[in-house]
Amino acid sequence: MSDAAVQPREITTSPRPSDRVFRGIVTAGGLTSLVVLALIAIFLYVKSHAVFTTFGWHFITDANWTPDDSVKMSTGHYGIGAMLVGTLITSVMAIIFAVPVAIGLALFLTHYAPHWMRAPLTLLVDLMAAIPSVVYGLWGFFVLMPMAINWSMLINHYLGFIPIFSVPVPIFDRSPFIASLVLAVMIVPIITAIAREVYAQAPRDHIEAAYALGSTKWAAMRAVVLPHGRAGVIGGTMLGLGRALGETVAVYMVLNLVYSVNFHVLQSAGGSVASMIVNKFGEATSFEVQGLMAAGLVLFLLTLLVNFAADLVVRLASKGA
Repeated sequence: MSDAAVQPREITTSPRPSDRVFRGIVTAGGLTSLVVLALIAIFLYVKSHAVFTTFGWHFITDANWTPDDSVKMSTGHYGIGAMLVGTLITSVMAIIFAVPVAIGLALFLTHYAPHWMRAPLTLLVDLMAAIPSVVYGLWGFFVLMPMAINWSMLINHYLGFIPIFSVPVPIFDRSPFIASLVLAVMIVPIITAIAREVYAQAPRDHIEAAYALGSTKWAAMRAVVLPHGRAGVIGGTMLGLGRALGETVAVYMVLNLVYSVNFHVLQSAGGSVASMIVNKFGEATSFEVQGLMAAGLVLFLLTLLVNFAADLVVRLASKGA
């Protein structure tokens, strides 16, 4: 054994060069996303500043959209109130339709489906999220709409005494109800994917303990899995809502854009900010383009607000769980 003094090992908390490089790359990526969002907001605001200066809050609250035919903004009137209401109606209805289906599908994939079915069915659900929105629009127009018209007529026949289900003019095609069904099909894969991941991480020992106490499988799901995945489902729902708020082509193909506030969800009249922008942009005058930019800015801020609300709700739900 050597009599030489053993040098003590130096312990340091300073990161290694590779750690510093990785941290710098990750930080730069995160800051890049914030910079891009800020640049988009600045661009939209600069392009639409004249609209907000001219109309103020009336641009958001008024439902009249009358383009100008001259070089003066004052000759036209721009308001997206009807389109905002229509966007919220179709998006909220889509969430109402999609969430129960997504929760049931996620539970089936994680705890009920046999092993030979689980992998291909999961792949199929994930592939649904990659289908272009125009394909959903074509499917909604040619396949879903003929069936949904009959459903609308039945709902109106039996529940027409409820104001939202009454139809003053008996035209049922291209209604907010049909648009919300298409949106629901589009956002089901998003909510299902997130719910499936959180349900799969439910503590197995708690589930087995529930079985040991005599619980049925559904009772164990209700007592353990559903509470465990509550925050994830809420987050997925908010992501789906953000997708529904900004959807353009699919809604444009199955919704009749009418510039008036309509709460009759079965009637062929509705609104969508994103679809209005697509509908008007090609033939818009120079100042109307600024109005469309302002509508895009409002939709952009609304989507950011939904994302911030989703983060807050997920944190509160996580604390409650």
